[in-house]
Amino acid sequence: MSDSIAAMSSPGGAAKVSSINEVVIRIAGNSQDGIQAIGGFLARLAGRSEQEVMTFMTIPATISGGASIFQVRMGSGEVLSSGDEADVLMAFYQHSYDSHLSSLKKGGIVLFDSDHVVPNEEFKKDYHHLGIPISGLTVEAIGGTAKDKGKNILALGLIAKMFDLNIPKLEKLIGERFTGKDPSILNNALAAFHAGYANPLGNVMETFKFVAAQSKGGHQVVMNGNEALGYGLIAAGVRFGAGYPITPWSDIMELLRRELPKYGGTFVQTEDEIAAISMAIGGSYAGRVAVTGSSGPGISLKTEALGWAVMAEMPLVIVDVQRGGPSTGMPTNIEQSDLNIAINGGHGDSPRVVIAPANVEDCFYMAIEAVNIAKKYSVPVIILTDQGIATRIEAFTEPNLEKVCQDISPDFTPVAEHKPYDLSKPDGITTHLPPGTKINSGKYPIVTGLEHDELGHPTGSPKLHMQMTAKRRKKLQALGASLPVPKIYGPPEGNILLVGWGSTEGPIREAVDRARAAGDSVSSIHIKHVNPLPNGLENIFSGFNHVLVVEMNDEGLYGFGQLGQILRARYCDAKIQGINKTDGLTWKVKEILERAKTNVSAGLRKL
Repeated sequence: MSDSIAAMSSPGGAAKVSSINEVVIRIAGNSQDGIQAIGGFLARLAGRSEQEVMTFMTIPATISGGASIFQVRMGSGEVLSSGDEADVLMAFYQHSYDSHLSSLKKGGIVLFDSDHVVPNEEFKKDYHHLGIPISGLTVEAIGGTAKDKGKNILALGLIAKMFDLNIPKLEKLIGERFTGKDPSILNNALAAFHAGYANPLGNVMETFKFVAAQSKGGHQVVMNGNEALGYGLIAAGVRFGAGYPITPWSDIMELLRRELPKYGGTFVQTEDEIAAISMAIGGSYAGRVAVTGSSGPGISLKTEALGWAVMAEMPLVIVDVQRGGPSTGMPTNIEQSDLNIAINGGHGDSPRVVIAPANVEDCFYMAIEAVNIAKKYSVPVIILTDQGIATRIEAFTEPNLEKVCQDISPDFTPVAEHKPYDLSKPDGITTHLPPGTKINSGKYPIVTGLEHDELGHPTGSPKLHMQMTAKRRKKLQALGASLPVPKIYGPPEGNILLVGWGSTEGPIREAVDRARAAGDSVSSIHIKHVNPLPNGLENIFSGFNHVLVVEMNDEGLYGFGQLGQILRARYCDAKIQGINKTDGLTWKVKEILERAKTNVSAGLRKL
């Protein structure tokens, strides 16, 4: 924010108003304080104001709650990450102040609840301190019994005042949030909001106003990755799913359970993960691609049934919202450590498709792509998202639903004969008929987890096992040959190529922009189709001296992360190296640049 301020003196000696392009606001408190609600209101307001927005949150894994943050970066220009440093820190408690003051830019504003926070005199020279008795003002506005549920809305009013936000739009958002509740709850919320907005901010603070955002030529929608993925599955034609609760997949399950019945569909919460994937396979066998999902521990439990789907060549979509592992690990932290199990999990040679959305908008469209790949190639498709995308709120242009929504209802048109596992097809693609379809020859196929012949009947033939194994491989090779090569962000040749997948796209691109602005030779690509890989990556790699794979997983025994190992094995190229971390947090732009400098001691002049 401070880098883009253009001061404007208001007439009559009023408080200074500064024009800004963007701001990063970090809200720190406890999970039960509703700080996620504040961030959600700000993010949705940005989306409805044609601004760019990206959020980041941390929540405790314990049921009793604990320290939590929600960071919002919103602005009139392109926003690629949630921001390395905050311009404004709102601290509700002493631990919020002490733990997060270092995340604030020098010269930034720390807005704190003076009922709970005693500022450190040592830091007053580095940051603008503004103490407001948030808890006390909430009691005055709506009464003592509601203070714990109202101070977040009062704090929202303070932020609205500081940044001259659109009050009617915020009031509408608050009203939508409390639709269906007792009217007194909405009245209290609005009372708290207006009490915050009416606060003079100590009569010493300047206020800020966003420059007008450029019209994007279309209505924006605002949602997090889990919501986008769920709605994408519905648009793709999925009408059946089964799952078991686990963080951070559960939000998708709840959305599908709520929304599918509106479209004639059903979502079943099963007794465990094994039952969930087995039931979803049954739904797909019935003639329409079904979905199941989980996070790391649940994916482990699903692998045996996943192998059955590979052998029977059943179309199926499996969502894996990755979190820190192994075992129970860090349920509410981000990690990209499920790539190995997604590609290779299970016994035997069991090829399956793995794709990874890069942002919230991708979650919507790649859900549709996953369904279409599963249907066309009769193969399980794993969508690898992560906790970062799952909870991250972004704004994007509203999809043309008339164009993207599709009907994948089964076709029961009679056929003369049918061999689902026809070995004469050079591409190896299997085609299943929905049960109940009349086959005039009277020869009906079966499906089984045993090796089988062309009609699905079990066999112990060594020759058929070799042929069927090759067939299951060939169809993924055919898919790989059809995939587009990732676009290069930056020049096609240079010193360093940063390679990413999943939620790392934004910080990597911002790192490229920052490095190139400093005169350094850096480009990037982002791989969304992880297994099979698209053909032609080796041609991109050949244009760079160093290929650095940026991942949120461990560097492993030999110094390379999980995608890094796959790329080195595929291309046998020693210049492919890894930049890895496992702190459970998203990449900061400065971290990527610093690690690039460490990994490449020569070649970059200023990184």
